[in-house]
Amino acid sequence: MNLLTIGLSHNSAPVRTLERVSVGADDVPKLLDEFLHSEHICEALLVSTCNRVEIHVVAETFHGGFDDVTSVLARHAGTEISELAEHLYVYYAGAAVEHLFSVAAGLDSMVVGEAQILGQLRHAYNVATEAGSVGKTLHELAQQALRVGKRVHSETGIDSTGASVVSEALADAESVLGELRGRSALLVGAGSMGALAAAQLKRAGIGEMVIANRTAANGQRLADSLREEGVASRTVALDDLPSTLAATDLVVTCTGAVGAVVTADVVSEALPGRTAPLLICDLGLPRDTAPEVTELPGTTVVDLESLQQRLAESNGSSESDRASGIVAEEVKAYLAAQRSAEVTPTVTALRRRAAEVVDSELLRLDSRLPELDEAVRDELTRTVRRVVDKLLHAPTVRVKQLASVPGGSGYADALRELFELDPQTAAVIGTPQGVDESQSSAPETGMSVSAGQASALLREQPGQDGENR
Repeated sequence: MNLLTIGLSHNSAPVRTLERVSVGADDVPKLLDEFLHSEHICEALLVSTCNRVEIHVVAETFHGGFDDVTSVLARHAGTEISELAEHLYVYYAGAAVEHLFSVAAGLDSMVVGEAQILGQLRHAYNVATEAGSVGKTLHELAQQALRVGKRVHSETGIDSTGASVVSEALADAESVLGELRGRSALLVGAGSMGALAAAQLKRAGIGEMVIANRTAANGQRLADSLREEGVASRTVALDDLPSTLAATDLVVTCTGAVGAVVTADVVSEALPGRTAPLLICDLGLPRDTAPEVTELPGTTVVDLESLQQRLAESNGSSESDRASGIVAEEVKAYLAAQRSAEVTPTVTALRRRAAEVVDSELLRLDSRLPELDEAVRDELTRTVRRVVDKLLHAPTVRVKQLASVPGGSGYADALRELFELDPQTAAVIGTPQGVDESQSSAPETGMSVSAGQASALLREQPGQDGENR
């Protein structure tokens, strides 16, 4: 299993860099297609959220997969690979499994324990499935990661150690505006993050919610849903932002648009009609609010960058330790199952070889004793097959058990050597899409490369100049 994960997150990159690399919903299928048409990649899954962009691929080789992924990522961001390298993290094999399980559990989130990432991961899997970029390996891995995330949230109290980024932003809003109950809020953006923000605003007791969205039907759908839940809601056009801003207490933006939606001109037009401070919670990536807005009088902007700085040192707890223990347990079990599964082709090849030998010897018996009674012949056939099955049972069961421990792949190699099995035959039986596991250039137990070390990988590749690719 040549699993490779390459990404950037709030832990490795500033928000400005994440903004450049951010992949909009419309671009995800396009990038997945680019990954699949790369030379060394046969499966791909892309997770893009407000504070991470990660690509999980099954690659023929480590360096080949790394080169393909970073090339596509840099091309998408409109930058040189070398400029991204210091912010990239790279996980391979077992380390990639551990990272994805940790992400699904909320342990790698800006606010530790937030459950939104589970829905985002599920959405990424569904998009990749529709694009045809998920095969057997990533299908099994994604489903297991989702199961691990659910287990962590059900068996620990990690949810209570940290709410979503939205709730943290609203906590900042309360510190500026006071209690939010009964106030009015303008929600700019009605996508998945907008729906989450609406749910948090409802929980905070917002009296009226006004929704502005590029696609009017989506905004109306969210407003209708909120009204059914007892929240006074209505929609406005994006062109009506100035007049709406003038009459609202709180603004939450999360459009995912390229370029500012709330500009200095929009806010300046609204300010003369206001009698209270204006607070904007910008949860968009890239930002929805122009930088100049922060300089306007009576205006406060809470964005992902400020949240990142505030939350950086507040994410430790005993519940996180319990969650980490569950993740470690699940990673160990998953890798053991994968190692055991990898020896199956060798066992299958051995049994196939044994069956061929039995068939050959029975044909030889037929030619030497053509007059043999049919009943005797059938009994001899059954006896020979039983003997072979019994002789193979113990070693094949045992080799699967031994293969499940780290370094256990050597037992399958020994089995192929002892019984003169063709390694290529075993590989073809068990490797999806003809990927040759022997081409792996990273250790079986996995490896990780932190942000800043990825540039060394660019230098390691012969004939490749990281500055000029």
